[in-house]
Amino acid sequence: MKLADYIKPENVIPNLDVSSKTQVLQAMSASASQLAAVPADTILNALLKRENLGSTGVGQGVALPLTRIAGISRPVAMIARLKQPIDFESIDGKQVDIVFLSLTPDEEPNKHLNVLACVSRKLRAPGVLDQMRAAKDAASLYSCFIEEL
Repeated sequence: MKLADYIKPENVIPNLDVSSKTQVLQAMSASASQLAAVPADTILNALLKRENLGSTGVGQGVALPLTRIAGISRPVAMIARLKQPIDFESIDGKQVDIVFLSLTPDEEPNKHLNVLACVSRKLRAPGVLDQMRAAKDAASLYSCFIEEL
């Protein structure tokens, strides 16, 4: 699996201006709804339900909100770099500035695990987060995220 199979250049938000976890999820749900052809409220409610189980802030300034959505036929992924870091109730207590959103078909319960594993490997690679934080625009943010390791 390649990250480019799931995230496209137009799915990158290089300077999302929000001040809370809820605002991040609202903004990304609105954008994802256009990509997935599913109402934004459906996506937001699913993401909030998932966050209620435990924060998807995984540490090092990264959050990986993901959920399964009925009615989509293929995974939809987005990445946002926040203009200012925010509290995401991360496991390490650090504020988040990189958010990778993943929506997978409800009919494929294990698909989200494949996407999550691939994203996690990429974000753990040396220098990747620094490159993402230094990227000047959406195209360069996209490039440093999908480059093969």
